[in-house]
Amino acid sequence: MKVGLVCPYTWDVPGGVQVHIHDLSAALIELGHEVSVISPADDDTPLPPYVTSVGRAVPVPYNGSVARLAFGPLSARRVRRWLRDGEFDVVHVHEPTTPSLSLLASWAFDGPLVATFHTSIERSRTLAAAYPILQTALEKISGRIAVSEAARRTLVEHHGGDAVLIPNGVRVASFADARPLPGWPGEGGSLGFLGRLDEPRKGFTVLLQAFELLARQRPDVRLLVAGPGDAADAVRGVPDSVASRVTFLGLVSDEDKARMLHSVDLYVAPNTGGESFGIVLLEAMAAQTPVLASNLDAFRMVLDDGHAGAVFPVGDAGMLAVRAAELLDDPPARARLVAAGRECVRGYDWSTVARDVIRVYETVAVDAGTVVLHGRSTPRPSQRGLPRQRG
Repeated sequence: MKVGLVCPYTWDVPGGVQVHIHDLSAALIELGHEVSVISPADDDTPLPPYVTSVGRAVPVPYNGSVARLAFGPLSARRVRRWLRDGEFDVVHVHEPTTPSLSLLASWAFDGPLVATFHTSIERSRTLAAAYPILQTALEKISGRIAVSEAARRTLVEHHGGDAVLIPNGVRVASFADARPLPGWPGEGGSLGFLGRLDEPRKGFTVLLQAFELLARQRPDVRLLVAGPGDAADAVRGVPDSVASRVTFLGLVSDEDKARMLHSVDLYVAPNTGGESFGIVLLEAMAAQTPVLASNLDAFRMVLDDGHAGAVFPVGDAGMLAVRAAELLDDPPARARLVAAGRECVRGYDWSTVARDVIRVYETVAVDAGTVVLHGRSTPRPSQRGLPRQRG
């Protein structure tokens, strides 16, 4: 099957949607399908051979973060050319209500169209006002996927319709066998954090407050941090005795991310909101690192309602410090979380998730008058002219 994947956010800036599309592409290729991705990207960004760039994106505040989007006549022309040249059996857009390439592709493509909804947001006047415009694209979607119940609920409440629930995936094997970084985790206990330092909803300030409390009682405890942002700004106002025990790795490769997760005794996800899933929790579980996460609905779902990871109240630095101290002092409890996490994450491996996505592709292709046989598609003449079912 020839599959076109549309990424709305710039390829060169880390984000959950980009990682999802990258890993889904790899899984589809491994299963014998032909894949092409279109995405915004800076001109000097090295891209995989299957990725086509529409050029640089523009940063736009979105859902408590800054999304880098591409929208306008030039982007629309490049999307139409990619669709024409690709001759895809199925086009799979991500976040089709975001004003970027996925929306443009949904408007332009007339074949079997699948959409994945990642975002969980509250009702907004902006979305309500934009609904008539978005509806012209949403009506063309044949199959809808939501990565979480929160994302599915957002779709239902904002736009109507429903979606099949297929979660984000993780390449379990790539995280399982990584080696720790030199000198880590050490004897005094270590915590880990992965995320953008300058994005408030990622909760780094909450973790830093909790780490200060821990450091008063634990002279050797350390914090290992990976992700973009200004390290000096992040620890401004923190006592030197505490800041000296925080190590910043900056933006890391996938290989070093796996090594970072193997380098800590406890991975902490202090996020304060705006999360519809929690892919980094799966990555930590795949690395056999126990997880301590804020008690967000999306995180509880990934952690099997708290069985595969410990939780603390959202934004409560004091309770974060208490729960972290309890787990650092209780190796058997951490081992139980690792065992539960290892079992839980198996169901999220891309080898399983990609096959679920392919079943959606096959369904919409058949509904559109195409039979998929052994990874290739052929038209069904008896079905031509019939209206395509809507998702």
